[in-house]
Amino acid sequence: MANIERLTITLPSEMAIIVKDAVDVGDYASTSEVVRTALRDWKMKRALQFQELEALKSDIDKGLADVANGRIKDFNSKHIIERGRMLLTDRSSSV
Repeated sequence: MANIERLTITLPSEMAIIVKDAVDVGDYASTSEVVRTALRDWKMKRALQFQELEALKSDIDKGLADVANGRIKDFNSKHIIERGRMLLTDRSSSV
């Protein structure tokens, strides 16, 4: 770590206990290490959420382009229900 900045944070009692317990049992050397690890995990989770959101937006855009270009089929709820039941039956018989 090139630059270190000291911050003071306030946590609910339950969270503070979790952080202190992690240090007390030896999982981490300090409370700062617990917080740094949690922030790295949060950063990674947030990046994954962003990627998933971008993929979803891309899929929506593709779907809207299909509609705009007339590449659509009539909605058949009975067919969808039948297919779902068939998939469930296949899944339960393979277990």
